Amino acid sequence: MRIWVDADACPNVVKDILYRAAERVRCELILVANQPLNTPRSTFIKSIRVQPGFDVADNYIVQHVAEGELVITSDIPLAAEVLEKGGEALNPRGERYDRETIRQKLTMRDFMDEMRGSGVVSGGPPPLSQTDRREFANALDRFLANA
Repeated sequence: MRIWVDADACPNVVKDILYRAAERVRCELILVANQPLNTPRSTFIKSIRVQPGFDVADNYIVQHVAEGELVITSDIPLAAEVLEKGGEALNPRGERYDRETIRQKLTMRDFMDEMRGSGVVSGGPPPLSQTDRREFANALDRFLANA
């Protein structure tokens, strides 16, 4: 079993949780980014640097993720593709994406993009809180316990 990370946008605090979990359960953790990453030395942790460009890291993950593997991402279109391939997806705030609600989330994402593009809404999500970190760690532990 492997855990994939859309690492370009993944908060460092979430990466730290993932590093510790990979070591604890001896699970392969693969971080994919278009920039160099500093990762701990470990036989379980690997980083892959892809070429710069729109969705290059996402496409790499989709091409290589296998059924039942977990992807950590806040990118809803990537999560939808992972679910379509039989993988699992979890965002850095601990919300597990599922096949029943992903279309609704895609629609809301597109709507919010339009609102930001028209200037009605600005900014992005708030910074991760302690509660978000705890929710992520708990959701990751639940996934690992069931895997």
